[in-house]
Amino acid sequence: MALIKTFKELLVWQKAHRLVLEIYKITCEFPRFEEFCLANQMRRCAVSIASNIAEGFKRKSSKDSCHFYNMSEGSLEELKYQLMLSRDLNYIPNTKFDELEEKSDEIGRLLNGWIKIQK
Repeated sequence: MALIKTFKELLVWQKAHRLVLEIYKITCEFPRFEEFCLANQMRRCAVSIASNIAEGFKRKSSKDSCHFYNMSEGSLEELKYQLMLSRDLNYIPNTKFDELEEKSDEIGRLLNGWIKIQK
């Protein structure tokens, strides 16, 4: 098994990064008055998921790394709620919500598995 040298090699980070890009894309379609409210908060959560994976990867102890991976999990759950709210406010269609929910669930499973390996 090859040694992972950078966070960019982690499948969970790659998928989290793609989710960030999708969140930025869909929030551009939100009503203008949401630009500094829900849209901004969703972007910050999505970025936090990938950022905390990256930061955790570079930490020296598994305890410290897992702290950042846990923060990433928290941001993921926050984003899941914000996606539900966006759907309920009719900012995103049900089909897009379902797609993003599945991607979020997959990232959660991958992140959970990565945390277990680190302990």
